[in-house]
Amino acid sequence: MTASPTSPTVWLTTLGCSKNQVDSDKISSVLESSGYVDADSPESADVVMVNTCGFIEDARRESVETILDLAGAKREDAKLVVMGCMAQRYESELIEALPEADAVIGLDRYPELIDELDAMTGWQPISISGVKRSHMDILEVVNRPTPVTPFAYVKVAEGCNKTCAFCAIPLIRGKQRSRPGAGIIAEIEGLVAGGVQEVVLVAQDLAAYGRDNGAGSIEQLVRDAADVDGLGRLRLYYLYPREIRDGLIEVMTEHPVIADYFDLSLQHASPTLLRSMRRPGSGEKHLALIEKIRTAAPHAATRSSFIVGFPGETEEDHEMLADFLVEAQLDWAGFFPYSNEEGTTAAELPDHLPADVIGERLRHVQSIQEDITAAKNADTVGSTMRVLVDQVENGRPVGRSFREAPEIDGMIVLDSAEAGTWVDAEIVGAYGSDLQGRVVS
Repeated sequence: MTASPTSPTVWLTTLGCSKNQVDSDKISSVLESSGYVDADSPESADVVMVNTCGFIEDARRESVETILDLAGAKREDAKLVVMGCMAQRYESELIEALPEADAVIGLDRYPELIDELDAMTGWQPISISGVKRSHMDILEVVNRPTPVTPFAYVKVAEGCNKTCAFCAIPLIRGKQRSRPGAGIIAEIEGLVAGGVQEVVLVAQDLAAYGRDNGAGSIEQLVRDAADVDGLGRLRLYYLYPREIRDGLIEVMTEHPVIADYFDLSLQHASPTLLRSMRRPGSGEKHLALIEKIRTAAPHAATRSSFIVGFPGETEEDHEMLADFLVEAQLDWAGFFPYSNEEGTTAAELPDHLPADVIGERLRHVQSIQEDITAAKNADTVGSTMRVLVDQVENGRPVGRSFREAPEIDGMIVLDSAEAGTWVDAEIVGAYGSDLQGRVVS
C-alpha cells in the first residue's frame, strides 16, 4: 500500500517455527489493513516488533538477545513490542525484566494489538480500504496476497491435545482448535492468486485435524487443498505417527500435487523412553510405518526429529536410536538436546543427564544421519527432478524438489533459472545435504 505522510512504519522480526511465521504473516496483513506500512530497517521504524519463540531454553535465550539487539538498534522515540509464545508464557516476567519493551503482548491478547499500537503511536487512520481489524481471530486473517517467496505456510489448527512429557506447547497455545476447511481453502486460493507456488500445511498435530471439533477430516482437507487451481505443490508438516491412517497415506501418494514427503514426529526409538515421554510406538513400530509409506511410494522422502538425552535415557536407549537411524534410512533428520521445560511432566522426572553426556550422544547420532543423508542425496545423481526455484543467491538460483522442505532441508543449486519458476533439472552432483542441478527444460 502507499503510505500517507503520517502512516507509522513497522519492522517485524520473527523467531521460531513455521507456525510463528504464519502468525507474523497474518499480523502483517492486519497491520497493513489498519494503515501501518513496512519499514526498510529496524533503525527507521516507528514500531519494532519481535515475535518470540518460547519452546525451549535456547529459543528463549535467542529471543531475549534479539529483543535487546533491536532495542539498541531502534530510534530512541520508536516503540518496542514483544509478542509471541514467550510473551504468552512469561508476560509478567518479561515486563519486569525488560524495561526496554514498551508492550508485551501474548497470543491471547492479539485481538488488542492494533488498539495498543494506535495508542502508542497516536495513529488515527483517516481512510483505509476495508474495515479496520482491531479485534481479529488471528487464524482466520487472510495473508497478504503478494509473497516474498514462492512458498507459503498455512496453519490449519492451533494448539495440541497431546500430553507429551517434554512439550510446553499445550501450556502456551492451549488445546487443539481446528479451523473450518472453507477458510483454509480460501486462504490457499488467495495465496495462489498472489503468486505462491507451494503451500505447506502446518499444525502441531496435523494428522489429527478436525478430530477436536468436527471441522472435517485431514484426508478431505488435503484433497480439497491439492485441488486448488494453480497450486503447484502441497506439503504437509508434523505428522504424529499414531494419527497417520491408511487413507492419508493413500491421498498423499496418489495426488500428483501433494509432495511424497512424510514429516514424521517420532522423537525416539526406545520403547521404554517413548513411554516415559508419553509417546506411542517403538523403533519396530516406527519402521513398520516407514515401510508402509515406502510400499505406497517407494521414492517418498522421509524426515523426523529426535530428542537426545531425555531424563533416564540409558546408553542402551541411545544405541537403540542409533541402530534405528541406520535401519530407517531417513532422508532427513533433526536432533535436539533435551531441554528442561518448566511445567512439563519431564521436568519432574529423575535421572537428568549431564550436558556433556547429552552433547556426546547428540554428535554421535548427527554423524550417523549426516552419512545417511549424504548417501541418499548421492543416489539422486543422474536423475531428473522437477524443481521450484525459491530465490537467486549471488547470481546462483537455488530451489527444491519434492524431497526438500523449505528452510529445513538441503537445497538444489542450479546453473540458470528465475525465482518463482518451475524447471526440470538433471542432478549432476551431491555435496552433503545439497545437490547440484543442470536445467534441462
